[in-house]
Amino acid sequence: MSAAHKPILYGDQRRWGLVHADALDFLREIPSGSLDAIVCDPPYAIGFLDNAWDGADIRRAANRGGERCGAAEAFQRWTTLWATECLRVAKPGAHLLAFGAPRTCHRLTSGIEDAGFEVRDLLLWLYRQGMPKSRQLPQGLGTCLKPAYEPVLLARAPMRGPLAENLERYATGALNIDAARIDNPDSPRGFWPANLLASHTEDCRTGRCARNCPTTVLDHPAHPERPRLLFCAKASKQERETGCEHLPARSSQLYVGSGRPGRIRSNIHPTVKPIEVMQWLVRLVTPPGGVVLDLFTGSATTGIAALLEGRQFFGIEREREYVNVARARLEYWARVAAGSTR
Repeated sequence: MSAAHKPILYGDQRRWGLVHADALDFLREIPSGSLDAIVCDPPYAIGFLDNAWDGADIRRAANRGGERCGAAEAFQRWTTLWATECLRVAKPGAHLLAFGAPRTCHRLTSGIEDAGFEVRDLLLWLYRQGMPKSRQLPQGLGTCLKPAYEPVLLARAPMRGPLAENLERYATGALNIDAARIDNPDSPRGFWPANLLASHTEDCRTGRCARNCPTTVLDHPAHPERPRLLFCAKASKQERETGCEHLPARSSQLYVGSGRPGRIRSNIHPTVKPIEVMQWLVRLVTPPGGVVLDLFTGSATTGIAALLEGRQFFGIEREREYVNVARARLEYWARVAAGSTR
């Protein structure tokens, strides 16, 4: 990358950094074997809101070599491109977490595996508030179901030598089980973390869940032997907007063809993840004080989580409007993490 085209680096350079760049281009600038974990939410290649970054741009990047392929194969090939660079910059044994969509997750998994990562697990994040992205047809027909979960792929870079040696040399290769345990009133150690997370509903209140909350089904008190899970509400309006108050507010449409008016907001990113969920994921896979990469930073929830968990963060984001949101949120939460909101 020439000096004339080198992107601006935002951040304090000690705890966090953010660049406005295409991940496939900028990853090449990162030194090999320098990152402790990768936690990201890449495009799902489902044509979300007809955005080019979730469709046409993926196919264009995958077809750079001239060979044409269909949308599904292009997504897998594109995934392998960025995952290959992630493998290069990751330390031996470093973990990668990547969110996906149910209908394209198999391509995401294959693409990451083709890059050389070892697939370790598939986490599921359950929620209730998802809206069906379906055409409404006559006679009560439709084209898809309402989404109620997102898969999160857990993969690991190959280690150098046995696990004990890799841990000793790089502090990577194993999960931080104790740091990610779930509170247990009967045990100071807590419950072993599971590969299933669940979101509270918007109607839940402290100490009382709504009837249709996933917690009442998955962890009902009538079944005390059932292992407890991580329960976390989806990002509220206040959580989404905090730190972005100085940005211009505008209408943001989440569902094409829904007939609903767009919501007025300053954080215009359409898929903001809950901070608590990302904190748990960052805590699970990143050594204390380690560096976390999110090459699809979006609204920077991974970065916020890293700051709050005492990790360092480096993010890459291609879309200028999301860079502005990510930078605002990171600047605010960096002050919170440092003990000041001034």
